[in-house]
Order: sequence, then C-alpha cells, then structure tokens
Amino acid sequence: MAETTDDRLRLLIERVERLEEEKKGISDDIRDVYNEAKAVGYDVKIMRQIVRLRKMKPDDRKEMEMVLDTYKSALGLG
Repeated sequence: MAETTDDRLRLLIERVERLEEEKKGISDDIRDVYNEAKAVGYDVKIMRQIVRLRKMKPDDRKEMEMVLDTYKSALGLG
C-alpha cells in the first residue's frame, strides 16, 4: 500500500510541477502582450487596472467605484 501512496504522491507532485511550468509560460505571454501594447503607445498601468475591473462582478465594481468616489470627494480630488 505504501508503494501506491508513494506513486500517487509522485504523480500529484509532477502534475503541480507541469502546471507551474504552464503558469510561467502564460505569465511570460501576458508580459509579452503588455510589452507590445507599450511599444505602440498604450499605458500599461491603465490597461492592468482595466483588466482588474473587468474581472470584477458588476455590482462589486459599482460598489468599489462609489467608495472610491466618496474617498476622492473627502480628499478634494473630485
């Protein structure tokens, strides 16, 4: 039974390692896209913010924007 458990553990570890390698490749691809955007004149910092906003649920985004507006108003920024 220990051999089966050892085999399963090894397979799980190998899967994690493969996924980590895929994740690195995807991260590299994302970095390349941002570099391409920067090269043609887009503001990468703003693009990253837009990507974050688009990931959010609409209600969560609206709530965050309302709180942000409240804070900005309190600080005389808007």
